[in-house]
Amino acid sequence: MENSNTTTIAQDLGVKDDQVQKVLELTLEGNTIPFIARYRKEMTGNLDEIQIKAILDLDKSLTALSERKAKVLAKISEAGKLTPELQQAIEAAPRLADVEELYLPYKEKRRTKATAAREAGLFPLARLILQNTDKLEREAEKFVTEGFADAEAALAGAVDILVEALSEDAKLRSWTYNEIWSYSSLVSQLKDEAADKDKIYQIYYDFSEKVAKLQGYRVLALNRGEKQGALKIHFVHNMDKMLRFFAARFKERSSYIDQVITQAVKKKIVPAMERRIRSELTEAAEDGAITLFSDNLRHLLMVSPLKGKTVLGFDPAFRTGAKLAVVDSTGKLLRTQVIYPVPPASSDKIAQAKLDLAALLKEFAVEIIAIGNGTASRESEAFVADVLKDFPDVSYVIVNESGASVYSASDLARQEFPDLTVEKRSAVSIARRLQDPLAELVKIEPKAIGVGQYQHDVSQKKLAENLDFVVETVVNQVGVNINTASPALLSHVAGLNKSISENIVAYREEQGRIKSRDEIKQVPRLGAKAFEQAAGFLRIPEAENILDNTGVHPEAYEAVEKLFSMLDIQALDEAAQLKLKAIDVSAMAPELALGQETLKDILANLLKPGRDLRDDFDAPVLRQDILTISDLEIGQQLEGTVRNVVDFGAFVDIGLHDDGLIHISEMSKNFVKHPSQLVSVGDIVTVWVSKIDQEREKINLSLVNINELN
Repeated sequence: MENSNTTTIAQDLGVKDDQVQKVLELTLEGNTIPFIARYRKEMTGNLDEIQIKAILDLDKSLTALSERKAKVLAKISEAGKLTPELQQAIEAAPRLADVEELYLPYKEKRRTKATAAREAGLFPLARLILQNTDKLEREAEKFVTEGFADAEAALAGAVDILVEALSEDAKLRSWTYNEIWSYSSLVSQLKDEAADKDKIYQIYYDFSEKVAKLQGYRVLALNRGEKQGALKIHFVHNMDKMLRFFAARFKERSSYIDQVITQAVKKKIVPAMERRIRSELTEAAEDGAITLFSDNLRHLLMVSPLKGKTVLGFDPAFRTGAKLAVVDSTGKLLRTQVIYPVPPASSDKIAQAKLDLAALLKEFAVEIIAIGNGTASRESEAFVADVLKDFPDVSYVIVNESGASVYSASDLARQEFPDLTVEKRSAVSIARRLQDPLAELVKIEPKAIGVGQYQHDVSQKKLAENLDFVVETVVNQVGVNINTASPALLSHVAGLNKSISENIVAYREEQGRIKSRDEIKQVPRLGAKAFEQAAGFLRIPEAENILDNTGVHPEAYEAVEKLFSMLDIQALDEAAQLKLKAIDVSAMAPELALGQETLKDILANLLKPGRDLRDDFDAPVLRQDILTISDLEIGQQLEGTVRNVVDFGAFVDIGLHDDGLIHISEMSKNFVKHPSQLVSVGDIVTVWVSKIDQEREKINLSLVNINELN
C-alpha cells in the first residue's frame, strides 16, 4: 500500500522511497522498531533504530499536517472563497504554522471592532480611505450610523477594517516573520532581584542576542527566568524599516493610511510574529535539549558493567548515618547496615564506623565500594579512603546516584525489598548500578536520571517518549538474560509489556529457570507475535542450544543448523571459529536462503556467543586515594569520567566534591560545534586544570594540554 508521505520522508531524511515504504508496511504489520532494525535489514536497506523512528515520527507529523490542510481547504471552500492559487499555496505549505497563516483571513473570528464596522456598512468608507479621496471627513458624514455617532467615529471604524485586512495579509506577515528572524534581537533585563536570590540568571540581567544566533540553552534559560519573574524579555526591531516596507505597498499616503500601517504593524503583525518566533525558538530549544538528554542517557546506559564483583553500596548522609548494602556478584543482597562515619557523629561513633566497615569488607570479601555522589559524599569518600589503607585490594568509585531516591520510594522497590527502609534500598541501588548500570537504571523514570539540561522546562510528554525509546533501543541492543532480569528490564524488550514481563518472572519462579527459547511460548499471554518480536533479544546462557544465548533469531535456526552441517561444526570451538571466519558471505547467503546482512549478524553472534555490547565501552575509574581542591595546580594532568554533556561544555568527575567543567572553548584547538562531537557521558578522559576558584570551589578543565600552549 503506497503512502502519500513516502517521497517527502525519503527526501527529508536522505533515504530511498522503498526503504520508507517497507518501514511503514512492517510497522502496520505490528513489528517493533528494535525487531525491524535487527531482523529485517534486507527489507529496510539496513536502517537503524534512529532512522526508523525518524521515518515513523515524520510520517505521523506529515499525516497530521495533511489532515489539517484538508480541514482548512474544506472550511474555505464551504465559505465559497477558495481560489486555485489559495488551494495551491495551502497544499504546498511545509508547516502547520504556514497553513494557519494562510487560513487566518478566512477563519471564523471572535467579534472585533472591524466586525462591528463592517456590519455598520463602513466598508465603502474604508475603500475611500485607500483611494485618498478629497474631503474625506465630509464623505464620512454620510456613514454616520448607530454605534458610529459622527464622522470621526466612522473613519475610526473604517481604519479598523483596513487594519484587520492588512494584518491578515499572508505575504506581509511572512515578510515580517523573516525580517524578525534575520535582523531582530531578543533582549532580557533584570525585572525583580528578589526572584533571583542566588543570581542564577545574572548573565541575563543585561543580555541581547540576534534571534538567528540564539542558542537553545539560552532560550530555555531566558524562558525559565521570565517564568520565575526574575527577567523581563522583549524584542528589539528595526521598526522604521518595517513601517517603510509596509508604506511602500500603498500608492497614496494620508494620515489615515499611516494610522492603518502603524496599528497593523505594531499592534497586530509584529506581536503575532513575536509570539510565533518565541514559540518556535522554544520548540527548537526543547528538541535540542531532548536530543542531548537522549544521547547522554544512551551513553550512560551503555557504561560497561563491572561483572563478577562483590560490591558494597554506600549511601552517604550527615545526621542520619550512612546506609550500607553488600551485594554479591549476581546483585543478590547479603547484608545492610547503618554507620555514622562523618560529623556531626561523635569521634566514638566514627571510630566504630571504621571497625564496622572493615568487618563487612573482610566478612564478604568486598572488592569495590560504590559511594553515592549526594549529600556528604566527599566527606564519606575521605572516610572510606582512610579505611582502605588497610585493604590494598579494595577500591572505591563515586557513583552518580541521580534517581536512586526515586527508585527507593517506588512500588517496584517496595516489591523487591519490602522489609528495607527507603535509604537502605537506595544503597542497594547504588551498588547494583555499578555492577549493571542498565539493569538498575531501567527501574527509574528516565528523566529522573539527571543527564541533560533544563529537562524540567521541556515538553514532558515528548521527553518521556524520546527517553523511553532510548531505553528500549539500548535494552534490545544489549539483550536480556530471561532468567535473571527484573520485570522492569523485561518490559523494555521488543514485543513485551508490563503484564507479560510479570508473567515471565512468575513462570520462572513456579517452574524454575527457563531452559530454552521454545519454552518461552508457554508463558501465559505471550502469543506468537510477542514471541516473534522478543525472542531474539532474550538470552538463556545455560541453554542446551548455544543459539539461545545469542542474537540469532529462532526463525534463522534452521539455516544455522544447515550451515553447521555444511561446515561439520558440532561445537563453537577454535576450529569452528576458523571455519566461520573463512565464509564468503555473498556466496553462502543464497545457499542458506538468507540475506547477506542477516548472515553477517549471525556470524558475528556465533564468533562471540553471549557477547555484551557494553564491554566495548569504558569501565568506571576506580580510586583508592582522595583529591581535594588544595591538591590541584594549574596545568596539572588528571583522569576523570564525563558525568554530563550540555550545549556549552561537559562536566567531569575528577574526584572533587563538584564536577569540573570543560567549557566548549577548551575542548580543542579547532572550532567545536557541539561538545557531543568530542565527548560522551561515561567516557574516561584525560584533562588539564585550567582555572581554580578556591572561594567557590569551582574547577575549569581543558581537553587540550595547556602546558603546550604557553
